[in-house]
Amino acid sequence: MRKVIIIGAGLSGLACAVTLAKAGRECLLISKQVSERAQSVLAEGGINAALDVMGENDDAALHFEDTMKGGCYLANEEAVRGLTENAPGIVRWLMGLGVPFNMENGRIVQRAFGGQKKRRTAFAKSSTGKMIMSALIDEARKYEAAGLITRKPNREFIRLITNGSECRGVLTADTRSGQCFEEHGVSVMCTGGMNGIFPGVTTGTTANSGDAAAMLYLQGVRFSNLEMIQYHPTTIAIAGKRCLVTEAARGEGGRLFINKGGQRYYFMEDRHPELGNLSPRDVVAREMFFVRRESEGEGVYLDMTGIDESVWLRRLPDLREEIKEQTGTDAKSEPIPVKEGIHYFMGGIDVDTRHRTSMKDLYAAGECTSIYHGANRLGGNSMLGAIYGGRTAAEDIIASYGVQDGQEEKESVHSLSEEYAAEADTGLIYRIRDILLSGLGIVRNESEIKKSIAELSLLKGERQYNLRERARIELADALLECALIRRESRGAHYREDYPKRDDERFGSMTYAQYENGRAIYGFKGRSEGEA
Repeated sequence: MRKVIIIGAGLSGLACAVTLAKAGRECLLISKQVSERAQSVLAEGGINAALDVMGENDDAALHFEDTMKGGCYLANEEAVRGLTENAPGIVRWLMGLGVPFNMENGRIVQRAFGGQKKRRTAFAKSSTGKMIMSALIDEARKYEAAGLITRKPNREFIRLITNGSECRGVLTADTRSGQCFEEHGVSVMCTGGMNGIFPGVTTGTTANSGDAAAMLYLQGVRFSNLEMIQYHPTTIAIAGKRCLVTEAARGEGGRLFINKGGQRYYFMEDRHPELGNLSPRDVVAREMFFVRRESEGEGVYLDMTGIDESVWLRRLPDLREEIKEQTGTDAKSEPIPVKEGIHYFMGGIDVDTRHRTSMKDLYAAGECTSIYHGANRLGGNSMLGAIYGGRTAAEDIIASYGVQDGQEEKESVHSLSEEYAAEADTGLIYRIRDILLSGLGIVRNESEIKKSIAELSLLKGERQYNLRERARIELADALLECALIRRESRGAHYREDYPKRDDERFGSMTYAQYENGRAIYGFKGRSEGEA
């Protein structure tokens, strides 16, 4: 019987661990930080499910339709159907675990979120991620007490242990002592998005270095959809990152404007009258970019002054306090300046509908994967995708390997070799970031992307790099190459030189895979390397 090793203790990792444990399957839950400090805690707005409690005749088929349309039909259709059909059961399960969703008259209240015509986002004020994480942490502790979940925090993922194209386990290091550990078994990556590849300009936790994704890529794990990077329209700059102003603010009545001729111009309502400020995130972010350019750099503001005091108290109290703490402004009294910030990575590790990767005995779930969101994630689908993905991976492991105890290899302890111990140089990290931002902005074109690829190529030849640095450079190259070969505009990928969508030529996901010292790029379902 092979051990089950989960890397990452956020929503997807906890959901995977709890599902395994509930079936009687023991697992290790390894993470850099404790669950209470995972990226998932920062999620604010809510979780989607077609509960149909708002009298709008919502159902899973409509949720499926909105998700596919929002992702520009680039997501895995079978996977999205499973996600949306299971969503109501997941929300009710979370409620049963004690998540304090906002309620009225004994039923869950759901709010409007971007890209959706129905109110289907269940929420716990403006701290939904924190509340769901608290409930899952408590559930996991029950199984820890029973010996079915063994937590190993303060451990950093270093690399996979492989045997050809098969994953045999993981190598991790204690972040305090530097001691190295080999764990052999079936592995599940739940490591979150690639925030650390873009330090300082994402809403994600600064603890996510991006090294896990980079190392997996260098070790031959196939990635897909890498060009699809979501810029959230409403963020504010704080030390080391961007602070998210949740989409729920617009769902409750917040309006974007720019000063034009001495007047407030509420551009989303004028240019996209159907959904207005709740248009999909790629649409809103792009309009912000264009309206600023038209106004020669005039700033965009979020006006929340029209939101009723009772709504602030019942639905957005944490957001109001956070904005006041970070900016000194009471958003109830005056508009706040906002700017687009990198928020979510629709692309990542390529997985199938059971969350198996291209490498045998390696699974992945959560934001580190590419499966549910296509070219643009709908707000409220991220926590849903993480929980459903973690559960799905666990269910396949149980079906494939069973739950009975058996002979397992013990943990191997030794010192971390110099090859893996060296950190990436901070200056290099920021140089790579700036090169990527030049080519992978909200609006892109071939000239800028090729310029970034050329700059990265020159960077490769400057000196000898350690393993982490090499991995980071190769992953950065893959991001740019995938953006280059998608010669169309679709969702978060907007090409000024190819402004229209081309379903016939580009209606499938890109892929990138590093094998035998060379990278292969193409479109899934086509011949290798075909663009």
